[in-house]
Amino acid sequence: MTTRTMTPATLNPQRVDPSTVVARTTPRSSLQETWVQILAMAWRALKKMRRKPEQFFDVLIQPLLFTAMFAFIFGGAISGSVSNYLPVLIPGILAQTALTVCMATGVQLREDMDKGVFDRFKSLPIARIAPLAGPMIADLIRYGIASVLTLATGLFIGYRPGGGVLGCVAGVALTMIAGWSLAWIFTWLGTMARSAQSVQGISMMIMFPLTFLSNAFVPAETLPGWLEAFVKVNPVSHVVSAVRDLLNDGAVTVEVGWAVIGCVIVVLIFAPLAVRSYSRKM
Repeated sequence: MTTRTMTPATLNPQRVDPSTVVARTTPRSSLQETWVQILAMAWRALKKMRRKPEQFFDVLIQPLLFTAMFAFIFGGAISGSVSNYLPVLIPGILAQTALTVCMATGVQLREDMDKGVFDRFKSLPIARIAPLAGPMIADLIRYGIASVLTLATGLFIGYRPGGGVLGCVAGVALTMIAGWSLAWIFTWLGTMARSAQSVQGISMMIMFPLTFLSNAFVPAETLPGWLEAFVKVNPVSHVVSAVRDLLNDGAVTVEVGWAVIGCVIVVLIFAPLAVRSYSRKM
């Protein structure tokens, strides 16, 4: 005598949920397929940027405004002159600009989710990380534009980086890497928050302390002891110090290594959190 296990498919094949069949028979995307899917989502984000040029307002106007404003307002008070302050200021503005630009990643993600765009993605046999990482790859263009404009503005008003061309290229590259890694934090917030407005509000609460309570605009040694201790452990301070070493001296110092390690740690922590939160929303 044999027994047969009855399943919903054997009891009534017409009542089987098609999504369960697809989930069982569709294999996981390979690494190559995942990369192709990420690039496809990046191309979609680029086309979206082309149709909405207002997304470039922050990367076009903010570097020019902040660099000139901080240089001429605080240059004489902090360093005695604008020219002496620029080696301190330009790396700090680079870090602040990258942090501000990557903050928009979470806001735009939440807007797409509210519009139902990601409801279409869940019907596609693609890796869950592709809709998140694709737009972030496209945002590298925005980080690059903001960094180059900041550096160009500094050169126009008198900044002369001692690191030369290679130091400038390395500093801009590190800024883009830092912005891309920090964008995973705001991506995770975008999947957790209930609206784009809440994402923007929370992101501003994160951005201002990280930026202004760092060594981006003033030397840490000039701050009170308790504040100096926080500034030294602030990850933005390590990025700023690393960019300063690259731009001003062209040197790959310990700060550069700490900045890269910090970026890797941020991605390893917040990328899985973002993918997991996004999968639960699906």
